[in-house]
Amino acid sequence: MAVFAGTSGDLVADRRLAYAEALAQEGDLPAAIEVLAGALDRVPGWAAGWFRLGEWHQAAGDTAAAVAAWDSALAADPADALGAGLKRDLARAGAQAAAMPSAFVETLFDQYADRFDTALVDRLDYRAPALLAAALDTAHPGRRFARVMDLGCGTGLMGAAIRGRADHLAGIDISAAMLAQAQAKRLYDRLEKGDLAALAPAPGQHDLILAADVFAYLGRLEPILTWCAEALVPGGVLGFSVESQDDAPLVLRESRRFAHSRAYLDAALRAAGLGVLAMQPAVLRKDRGEDIHGLIVLAAAP
Repeated sequence: MAVFAGTSGDLVADRRLAYAEALAQEGDLPAAIEVLAGALDRVPGWAAGWFRLGEWHQAAGDTAAAVAAWDSALAADPADALGAGLKRDLARAGAQAAAMPSAFVETLFDQYADRFDTALVDRLDYRAPALLAAALDTAHPGRRFARVMDLGCGTGLMGAAIRGRADHLAGIDISAAMLAQAQAKRLYDRLEKGDLAALAPAPGQHDLILAADVFAYLGRLEPILTWCAEALVPGGVLGFSVESQDDAPLVLRESRRFAHSRAYLDAALRAAGLGVLAMQPAVLRKDRGEDIHGLIVLAAAP
């Protein structure tokens, strides 16, 4: 899912980008880089131009130039709607981001909303909602939940999987376009636009909190797990999926999604005061024909 907003506000610069794109498509990256660099002399505050220049420098094998271009993109747009900081961190050695820019996530899913269900379910065999619903069936057969919160609800795929067991179903998402898709399905009793990285306290409000394919966009999970622990009623349940790996507690992948280790999740859940009910490996979806392995996790408030 690539995010790119090409317009610079300068007609000449936009035309130069179009020419540079054609050169890049023909395989002439040096010429494309030269043309785009010239356009950026006209509009040095063009974040999207710097972002594309970084991509071409990276494709040409010049990592230092790519990192410098992405630094310029960040300087032009500190909110980082294009995710230039993530690209930079992946390209260079050393520390990586522990969180994803909220503006990037919002922009990404606003652009993706109208084809989200088709892409995930039909082409990528997306399974996280069904896997979470099955895990709940195993851990709590027949249990209904009075108040359910679907974090990062998107278009409502998790909502459809849990609606039959929820007396009241709420959803929150950072993308207005995704929420519009969810609203059209008439699954939710309440929908709200909000940033999961900056949720207001909600002590003791939910019997079940779900996050299907959401934590891959948050990175470091201690803040959201602490929020969940406080928001659950005693005996309430948290269910979520993550992409899994064992190289480090937290890894930013080339997909610009985070993967988490089992040990990290176990420690973070316990630190938040949540007891681990289940942590099962599963294939969550496919990407470029390859299985994406992850964990389906259930935890409970004391």
